[in-house]
Amino acid sequence: MNLGVGLTILHECKRLAETLRLRKLYVKDDTVNPTGSFKDRPATVAVSKALELGFKAVGCASTGNLAAATAAHAAKAGIPCYVFIPSNTEINKVLQAATYGAKIIAVKGTYDEANRLAAQASDLYDWALVNINLRPYYVEGSKTLAFETCEQLEWNAPDNIVIPMGSGALLCAIWRGLKQFSRVGLIDELKTRIIGAQPGGCSPIVSAFKSNSDDVIPVEKPNTIAKSLAIGDPGDGIYALNAIRESGGAAESATDAEILEGIKLLAKTEGIFSEPAGGVTIAVLKKLVEAGEIPRDEDVVCCVTGNGFKSTDAILKIFTEPVEIEPTIEELKKIVK
Repeated sequence: MNLGVGLTILHECKRLAETLRLRKLYVKDDTVNPTGSFKDRPATVAVSKALELGFKAVGCASTGNLAAATAAHAAKAGIPCYVFIPSNTEINKVLQAATYGAKIIAVKGTYDEANRLAAQASDLYDWALVNINLRPYYVEGSKTLAFETCEQLEWNAPDNIVIPMGSGALLCAIWRGLKQFSRVGLIDELKTRIIGAQPGGCSPIVSAFKSNSDDVIPVEKPNTIAKSLAIGDPGDGIYALNAIRESGGAAESATDAEILEGIKLLAKTEGIFSEPAGGVTIAVLKKLVEAGEIPRDEDVVCCVTGNGFKSTDAILKIFTEPVEIEPTIEELKKIVK
C-alpha cells in the first residue's frame, strides 16, 4: 500500500550546528511522512505483505505512531485494523488512528502488556499484526531511512547518526541498511558511529551499554514524557546494543527537562516541530557533543521521527502564553521591544 511514504527532507541545520559548535549537522525529518512519523515506512511494507499473504485484517501493538500508520495503510487497503495501545497513549495519536477507522483497544497497563495481549490475539484470530507475526517484513521498511540519507549526502554515509530507541528496531534497521549499501559498493568504507538515544525514564538499552552488560534488563514501569519510546522490554534491545558496539558508537539518555529543551531548541533554530522522541535525539546529541563523545569536526545526522502535533499534551509544558492586548498601536508598543 502506498501513501507516498519516504523521500523525506534531509535538512542541513546551520543554526543548530552553530549553537552546538558542530562542523556539519543534518536532521532527517520524518515528521513529514503521510501520518507524521517514520512508522509509515515499516507499516507500508507490512500491510502490503499482509495482503500478499491473504490476511483479512491487520493491526499492531503501539505506543501511538504505529497505530496511526497501520490504520492509515489499512484504510487505503480496505481491510479492518485492530490496534492495541497503553491506555495512557497521547490523545492526538489515539484520535488519528481512530479517524482512519481502526478499532482501538486501550489496555490498562504498559506497552509491554499491550504487546503481549496483541500477540495472543494474532494467534487467536489469525490477524496480521505488523510488528508481531509480520515483524521480519515490518523491520525492513525502516532501513529506507538509511538508504535515503546516503543518497542525500551524495552517496556518502555520515560520520555519526543519532537514533531514538524504543524497541531498538529502527536503530538496527538503519545499521543494516548502511552495511548493505557498503557491501554493494553504493557508499565507500563504512565508518558511521551509531548513537542510540533513550529517555531517562525508560532507558534499558542505554543502561546495558553503560554498564558494559550483554543483558538488557527490562524497565517494569516506564516513566517519561517520550511515550513513543516507553518500551520497557525492547524486542530488539540486544541487537541494538550489538549494533552500537559494532559501529564503535555510543548510547545516552535524556531527562524530561532535557527532552523539552531539545524540542524547543530544534524548533527555534531550524523550524522543525518534533514530538518528544525527537527531543530525546537532540538532547542526547547536545550532551555527547559537550562531553566530547561526538567530535565537533565530524558530520552528524539526527533522526527526528515524529511530528510535534502528535504530543501537544507534553509540549504544552514549554508553551509560552500569548500576550493579549487591545487592538491599538499604543498597546502594541508596550510589548514590542
